[in-house]
Amino acid sequence: MKILLVEDEKGIADFIQQGLEEEGFQVTHALDGVQGLKRLHETTFDLYLLDWMLPKMNGLELCKTIRTKDVETPILFLTAKDTVQETIEGLQAGANDYIKKPFSFEELLERIKVHFRNAQATEIFSLGPFRLEPHRYKVFNLEEEIVLTQREFELLLFLVKNKGKVCTRNQIIEQVWHIHFEYDSGVIDVFMNAIRKKLQLTKDNDYLKTVRGVGYMAEEI
Repeated sequence: MKILLVEDEKGIADFIQQGLEEEGFQVTHALDGVQGLKRLHETTFDLYLLDWMLPKMNGLELCKTIRTKDVETPILFLTAKDTVQETIEGLQAGANDYIKKPFSFEELLERIKVHFRNAQATEIFSLGPFRLEPHRYKVFNLEEEIVLTQREFELLLFLVKNKGKVCTRNQIIEQVWHIHFEYDSGVIDVFMNAIRKKLQLTKDNDYLKTVRGVGYMAEEI
C-alpha cells in the first residue's frame, strides 16, 4: 500500500516514515502542501496523511483540492487542533479521520489499517474484461469466475493496481512475496505463466506484458 505523508516537521516525518516502512507500506514524503499536491499528480496513493499546519498550502486547503479532483482516497489529518469546530471543518473539507498530536505510532498504525480495510471492503479493480474483487479474492472475466490461487491473485492484483506502469522483479518480490533480500525472481515467471493460462491470454488480448530484463506490466489494449 502506498501512502503520501505531507509533514513539514522532519523529526515527526522521519519517525512516521520509518515506522510505516517497517510495517511494509511504501511512504512518499512531501515537506509542504504544494509539494504534496505535485506528488499526488505523479502517482496514485492508497492513503494521504496530511499535517494541518503546512507551509505554502495548509493541510485543509490541500484536502479541499484533492476532493475537487474527485479523489476518494482516504485522508487522515495529523493535527494539534482539536476543537469541535476545527474537527468539523476538517471533515467538511473531505477528511475521513484525524489524529491529535502528540500521538503514539501504534494508534496511527491501527487507524491506517482501519481505513485500508474499509477501502478494500468494496473496492473493485478492472483490466479489460477482467474484474478483481480483493475483499473476496475473486477474479471474473465478465461474469465467469476464474479460479486463482492466493499468490496468483495477489500478483495479478499488484500488477493491475499499477496498471500502465512497469513493475520490476524486485518490486514484485518485495510487495507480493514480502521478501526484502536477494531472491531468485524466476519464481515470478512460473506464476505469470499460470495466470496467463487461466485468463486465456493470447497475442490478441495480451493484457499482461513482459518487459524483458525488467519485469511485467498490466496494460489496457
